[in-house]
Amino acid sequence: MSTSALSVASDGFAVLGVPPQLSAALARGGISEPFPIQAATLPDCLAGRDICGKAPTGSGKTLAFGLGVLSRLAESPGGESRGRRRDGGRPRALILVPTRELASQVEAELGPLAGSVGAAVTSVYGGIGYGKQLAALRRGVDVLIACPGRLEDLVARGAVDLSFVEMVVIDEADRMADMGFLPAVRRLVNQTSPSRQTLLFSATLDGPIDKLVRDYQSSPARHEVTLADTDRGEIHHRFWSVDAEARVALTAETIAARGPALVFCRTKRGADRLSQRLARLGLSAAPIHGDRSQSQRERALADFRSGRLDVLVATDVAARGIHVDAVPLVVHYDPPADSTDYVHRSGRTGRAGADGLIISLFGPGRVTEARKLQRQLGFPPGVSSPDVSGLPIVRKPGGGIRRPKPASSTKKTHRGRHAAAPSGRRPLPSRKRRSSRR
Repeated sequence: MSTSALSVASDGFAVLGVPPQLSAALARGGISEPFPIQAATLPDCLAGRDICGKAPTGSGKTLAFGLGVLSRLAESPGGESRGRRRDGGRPRALILVPTRELASQVEAELGPLAGSVGAAVTSVYGGIGYGKQLAALRRGVDVLIACPGRLEDLVARGAVDLSFVEMVVIDEADRMADMGFLPAVRRLVNQTSPSRQTLLFSATLDGPIDKLVRDYQSSPARHEVTLADTDRGEIHHRFWSVDAEARVALTAETIAARGPALVFCRTKRGADRLSQRLARLGLSAAPIHGDRSQSQRERALADFRSGRLDVLVATDVAARGIHVDAVPLVVHYDPPADSTDYVHRSGRTGRAGADGLIISLFGPGRVTEARKLQRQLGFPPGVSSPDVSGLPIVRKPGGGIRRPKPASSTKKTHRGRHAAAPSGRRPLPSRKRRSSRR
């Protein structure tokens, strides 16, 4: 089992076996040196081995499997001329992802590279009409990026034939399991070529993921890559006790001081309501959840990434598709159900070397629940009164400091109790799977 990356010379991706046209496309995009997960997995992938990769989000695994797929396609008979004889609806590579946002993100990352080897890439997912996706499939596709539900619908319609798929990628397999997609994943993979190469990436490899590996991979090369301490950033955790009627004003004040922020609610209605109330307090806010259309979700994410939004209010399910680096603040407006949800939500901050600040709000009557969560996380016990002025200023990679916003549009109306506070400066614990379904 490989647990460390290869040492790669100055010729970067070429020494790993990536074709020159792909290396050149990467260089044009300013990418010259591989990340550890890419350096570790690409040689085995290009040798045709199944890959079982354990890597966190933000580690570069999209390019790891994407370059593997595109390199194999470039080396296959026909090379760059393949596009002229592409068969509609018969992809040669399939990338399965859990959410529509991730599907769109993977397509955006791999699409420009695919052109350098004459390959066509498209994505299919729910939440939008079938028309454009059916048209793209009819034009022909080499690499199909898909969410399981929409892909099963398209297969049932006869728009996709998976029997020609030579490479399968299962990305974020642990999230597939969390969302109940593994039965569909199995049905889809069963329709691909029996001689396929299978690449699986997950943050955890136990339980149902281990069974997936055993059932669908043959002597896979196993690679585990963790982010170096210097890449993690410093994570600050705060557990605050606040009365229910003061939560909105406290959240707005905190975002004004240390945002932009991702704020988590348990329900879609709660996310809508909180977004509206934060907007009335002077913040630019948008909700993101399953009842929002795909265009609304994509617009909200784009506005948040560009800085046009101060806050994105999300439910747990929708949050699984949010991929934004260097979010300085995460607020658990509604407490997470358990430590797994806490780690999953909180993982949106402290990424790509940036620092992060995580604040959990508990009503005075829920302090016992907070302490139970702290025990599960391995944190010292303690729930404090809110103290926005005492929050650390999180630093971005390279030493940059985000300038706090003025908090003039909010009022300090919160009332807190239980003053014993944890130190709060520690990395997130390793994510553990729960025994029960979400």
